Amino acid sequence: MAGGLLTDLYEVTMATSYLRRGMTGPATFSLFVRRLPPGRGFLIAGGLADCLSFLEGYRFTRDDLDYLATEQRFDDAALRALEELRFTGDVQAVPEGRAVFAGEPLLEVTAPIAEAQLVETVLLNHVTFQTTIATKAERCVRAAGGAQVVDFAFRRTQGIDAAMAVARASHIAGFAGTSNVEAARRYGIPASGTMAHSYIEAFPDEDAAFAAFTADFPDRTTLLVDTYDTLGGVKAAIDTARRAGQAQLAGIRLDSGDLGALAFQSRRLLDEAGMTRTRIVASGGLDEFGIAELSASGAPIDVYGVGTKMGVSADAPYLDSAYKLVAFEGRPVMKLSAGKATAPGAKQVYRGVRGDLVTLREEPAPAGMEPLLVPVMESGRRTGPDESLEDARDRRAADVAALPDQVTRFHRPETRTVTLSPELQRRRDRLRAELTAKIAHRTA
Repeated sequence: MAGGLLTDLYEVTMATSYLRRGMTGPATFSLFVRRLPPGRGFLIAGGLADCLSFLEGYRFTRDDLDYLATEQRFDDAALRALEELRFTGDVQAVPEGRAVFAGEPLLEVTAPIAEAQLVETVLLNHVTFQTTIATKAERCVRAAGGAQVVDFAFRRTQGIDAAMAVARASHIAGFAGTSNVEAARRYGIPASGTMAHSYIEAFPDEDAAFAAFTADFPDRTTLLVDTYDTLGGVKAAIDTARRAGQAQLAGIRLDSGDLGALAFQSRRLLDEAGMTRTRIVASGGLDEFGIAELSASGAPIDVYGVGTKMGVSADAPYLDSAYKLVAFEGRPVMKLSAGKATAPGAKQVYRGVRGDLVTLREEPAPAGMEPLLVPVMESGRRTGPDESLEDARDRRAADVAALPDQVTRFHRPETRTVTLSPELQRRRDRLRAELTAKIAHRTA
């Protein structure tokens, strides 16, 4: 899929209007989050890799153009312009896995204005969704302490494409694996899974089901023990392993009931049977809050399977994100709309011990501060090879470890200070005054 029609209709009408008038000058658009969702002190950047793949392959196919001609009544001149259009611009972005905050650009596109306009919808979709999910997943990882967390969200995500993005974003956030086999193959993520209650129910009894599974998968026998009676299921699992001559099971899985109490009781039974290396997997409606309670109680859970609440970021399912024109043909531009005013000009973000500083891109780097936006695409082509997910995971771990407790806490977190440089403030204030004066003159 080349992606020409993966946009909102008004993007196409604006783009063809620009092209009709010969408006092909460079435009810079800035993608940012206006404000953090409740309960979030920071975000984990995600979605960049999919953005770059989309931009590199961007074009209108013949089928796209036929649809625009017959159903949307675009004329021949507009269709010819779109047929020739490719993305030829530059992109600067915050690498995936970095901790980011409201009010600072996550990505900036500089390209001929029609190109930059047409790609808005998909760029917002990728960055907004995957940043939302990576942030939720990171919270689950942090709540688990040293225990592993695995993505079980595929069946509950809002679409198959979303499931693929969830598996990838959650892995960047620190998840150890995914139940999504295609995502495991595509992204090189460890695949993880046990069995369903239906497998147990398909056999005459629990013993028969456990015996069959142990015989078929002797090197990865993790048994679901709560179909009928959880502790009875643990005992049956132990008996099955003994009959099969296995000193250890790979694991048992608890999927219902009081997971903490059952984990303690299951651990005791396993240890008494000498199965001290058999892991306990817990799942069933978990998120960072449930995991944190279990972890704080000392529950001996080795792996958490997290599905629905992570896969849709249930408590904060969206971001107030925006993609706004900040410069055109060297001229800074901005919105004055109440609550949605923007800062003009292409930008850079610098990180220091006191917080993040947003500057104009041409400003010199402040001493002792690290730039966050890096060139990732020039003239429509990536500046380097695809980054590994491990690099993004390492970046996320380092950034989160550097944040203070009041920013990372789960309940009523604070956020980090993001300020504008004096020069950016002056340019914003000067342009606001010029625009306000024009409005006043027009309405006089």
